[in-house]
Amino acid sequence: MASQSDQAGFVDRLQRIVGREHCLSDPANLYVYGSDALTLDPGSPALVVLPASTQEVAEVIRACREARREFVPRGAGTGLSGGAHPTQDAVVISCMRMGAILEIDERNRLATIQPGVVNADLSKAVEHLGLFYAPDPSSQQACTVGGNVAENSGGPHTLKYGTTTNHILALEMVLPDGTVTRLGSPSGFSAGYDLVGAVVGSEGTLGVVTEMTVRLTQIPEATETALVIFNDVPSACRLVGRVIRSGMIPAAMEVVDQRTVVALEASVYAAGLPVDAGAVLIVELDGAQCELPSQLLRIREMAEQEGAREVSVAKSPEERTQFWRARKGAFGAMGRLAPDLYVHDAVVPRARLPEVLEGICEIG
Repeated sequence: MASQSDQAGFVDRLQRIVGREHCLSDPANLYVYGSDALTLDPGSPALVVLPASTQEVAEVIRACREARREFVPRGAGTGLSGGAHPTQDAVVISCMRMGAILEIDERNRLATIQPGVVNADLSKAVEHLGLFYAPDPSSQQACTVGGNVAENSGGPHTLKYGTTTNHILALEMVLPDGTVTRLGSPSGFSAGYDLVGAVVGSEGTLGVVTEMTVRLTQIPEATETALVIFNDVPSACRLVGRVIRSGMIPAAMEVVDQRTVVALEASVYAAGLPVDAGAVLIVELDGAQCELPSQLLRIREMAEQEGAREVSVAKSPEERTQFWRARKGAFGAMGRLAPDLYVHDAVVPRARLPEVLEGICEIG
């Protein structure tokens, strides 16, 4: 246990590094950094520091190392895995002040950014160039790309575009001894082990990422979003399997069960989904304009074969946005059903989805 004088000296050193106003020690301020969105078993950080540069992060880590103090990096705190939970009396290093887009390379479809850049803001910044950043977690209006790197975040469009690791080309990071290193390259190719791949998804346990080069994607020429209405969840899952077996790869396919639909339609995320439906399957297609009509027709035919009672297509970009706003608001809407919610990510072989979800629905 550090003496009071040692503690005071440690705090003073951190304040000199990041500025007094960016070194938080008041219990009321520390409370909100006790967990991420998984509020089960929160911790109690001793301090929270908000550095503004790689150099400040390195100096903070060196100070922690010399004082033998644990530290935990943190983004926006929207994660659901406990990746940003501090251990008792740890120092939380929040990267929220490091929110600059440092460079946009339109020709090579790259962007170099700091970890505090909000996911959705990156796509907005390059939209005028006909580009976007593909990973789209449900919390993308608030989560940071640095946090996405730590968690290897996915999203509804993972089906076609992959998770965060498929879009990170190079990283700058501060190692636990305070040294700064660079991994990967803007080309996406480098000699030796795939160290970028090892860092993405490591939840900050290997160091603090302070800069990243990300891959940008061309905005598709056309997008179509369909709602397929079923009387039960297994039928919706059987359509998912049928579509994939056909060789078609939609941009996204998301099943929303009746209980979730009812909660959504009673919330601010209401999108006009039928509350009497056993399941709603959102299917999104994107690509060349000439390809989509025939793909939509195939989706309709397969949906009818699986007993769908209705297939409707979004009539405008605004309606499409409304559908996805409802899907991404499902977590928040669950608050209408119970004050507490514990989320699990499960991996189920696609062929067994109908029987697994049928069993879950029977239990529920």
